[in-house]
Amino acid sequence: MVEARGIWKRMRNGTASVEILKGINLLVPRGQFVAIMGSSGSGKSTLLGLLAGLDAPTEGSVWIDGVDISRMAEDQLAQVRGRKIGFVFQSYQLIPTLTAFENVLLPFELNARGDGKPRARALLESVGLGPRLHHYPVQLSGGEQQRVALARAFVLEPPIVLADEPTGNLDSTNGQHVLELLTTRQREAGTTLVMVTHDPQIAARADRRVILRDGMIVSDELVGAAAEDAVLLPATAGRL
Repeated sequence: MVEARGIWKRMRNGTASVEILKGINLLVPRGQFVAIMGSSGSGKSTLLGLLAGLDAPTEGSVWIDGVDISRMAEDQLAQVRGRKIGFVFQSYQLIPTLTAFENVLLPFELNARGDGKPRARALLESVGLGPRLHHYPVQLSGGEQQRVALARAFVLEPPIVLADEPTGNLDSTNGQHVLELLTTRQREAGTTLVMVTHDPQIAARADRRVILRDGMIVSDELVGAAAEDAVLLPATAGRL
């Protein structure tokens, strides 16, 4: 469903070239919840951005549902992202001039046909924001804004959701609530979920935990109930 093949990412720092990712191989099958962990600077957010098509690898390729998106033109890439990928940012990334309802509806209006209003309304109600549909982001708490962002990520029923520290800016109570909503929606929809997190308790709820260090995968293992049903190849193989 989501695959990184030999990904390298280099960036220029003055006259020097800095290697952010070093030959990453990663295969995430349909419906799996993968937690990506690592210290600051390990490359985990860079990897997530590449998987989302928000950036292109220096070398290697990213495949989404059997299609190489690495060298796509931007208009084609936007269509793939719109149809197949929902993204949840740590900083919410809501449009301040749109209401909660309008923020959730926007991806539908840009990428789909028909009336998306009933679905947008139902999603906001499902995350407990029925009474707040017409509030602007500035009128919402951080936890409420992140719930709007979750509803927006699922409005097109994407087969893949990528989340970058979605609870990182929230207190423990709101963070736990957002996590419950995200994982419940993922299970109900059978969505492939890849989440960057620093929290071991969140990672323990995933099907699989991938740890990065210095731009390389140093551990790749199934966790929890998933570990009882399958055996993962060594991290050096980088594949199931």
